Amino acid sequence: MAVKIRLRRMGQKKAPFYRIIVADSRSPRDGRFIEEIGTYDPSTDPSTFNVDVEAAKKWLNNGAQPTEVVGKILKAAGVEK
Repeated sequence: MAVKIRLRRMGQKKAPFYRIIVADSRSPRDGRFIEEIGTYDPSTDPSTFNVDVEAAKKWLNNGAQPTEVVGKILKAAGVEK
């Protein structure tokens, strides 16, 4: 099972809010997921995020692959592989 760390879109139309989740790569964007490890809000200035660093490190050590955007968020949060 290929596991990805990616964004799940929440919020209303034209007001996106994202949750950072760990999910099977075959599941749909807003579908089933394994664990929620943080949030990301691009509508604030500057963009705000919070990440459960311990959970993110655990999943990265277990082989989960972050998407490009989530990788940048994790790097800004201080999570290194």
